[in-house]
Amino acid sequence: MNMARLTRRLASAVLVIWLVHLLTFLLIRLVPGDPAQLLAGERATPDEVARIREQLGLEDALIVQYGHSLGGLLRGDLGASMFSELPVTRLLGDAAPATLSVALMALLFATVFGVGAGTMAGLRQGGWTDRIVSTVATVGIAMPSFWIGLVLVTFFALVNPWFPATAYAPLSEGVGTWLLHLILPAVTLGLAVAAEIARHTRGGVADVLAKPYIRTARARGASGTRLVRGHVLRNAAIPVVTVLGLQTGKLLGGTVVVEAVYGISGLGTLAVNSVLERDYPVLQGFVIFAAVVVVLANLLVDVAYGWINPKVRTA
Repeated sequence: MNMARLTRRLASAVLVIWLVHLLTFLLIRLVPGDPAQLLAGERATPDEVARIREQLGLEDALIVQYGHSLGGLLRGDLGASMFSELPVTRLLGDAAPATLSVALMALLFATVFGVGAGTMAGLRQGGWTDRIVSTVATVGIAMPSFWIGLVLVTFFALVNPWFPATAYAPLSEGVGTWLLHLILPAVTLGLAVAAEIARHTRGGVADVLAKPYIRTARARGASGTRLVRGHVLRNAAIPVVTVLGLQTGKLLGGTVVVEAVYGISGLGTLAVNSVLERDYPVLQGFVIFAAVVVVLANLLVDVAYGWINPKVRTA
């Protein structure tokens, strides 16, 4: 990716993050409920509620509130929680390792199994492998993640105690313990993504195999692993990389359900609690964090296009 294109992408990323910040600021204030009333309690008098609203700055004009919020964002200050009074950046920093560990492990699982299964199905179109992969992929997309999680916990944690049923183990407790606690949540979160990747990989491989340059490569003696790695996968990778970028937001959103099933205190739990408590700064901080992650993922996808296909880089 040349500098001009990279500059344009960074400028558009900044614009996207600003729009997300603006829309989040406006939409969360449409959610029914008053955070001042929740803080004051059910028996609080109107004067007490009004005093808390003034302390929180909720009595200011909306444009003034947004000016304070935007100014804090530009300084890297997302504010403080209305309830715990802890900085939002600290709350996000404490919750992010668990969520990012599960999401990255799920992405790794989805990529390895999705690309592997999709490639086998694409190379054996119409055969039993193709039918099995297509059926499993369809079922994997259709099954809700919370049901998958409950099934995995039942069979692989309760009936057969091979993996921990709940909680998250930080990396400081050892790589083995960390991985052991991530396997079931990662499979639960990544199964639908793996199914989606498998379908696109299968279609990409089938499309590439029908191209004239594949017949030319075969005529020159390329076959087996050499043909697949050197010609098929590289040319079929563009749609797969696109799907990976699009699935980033789905992985972050899916952690809400996975964390609830496995009792993990991560960003999903933090976001749900902030919605229930009408904690505006925390909820807005979570959305901004998710937006930054998705924007960076799509920027990496653009860079990957140029690495996979030199024609994209020169264009």
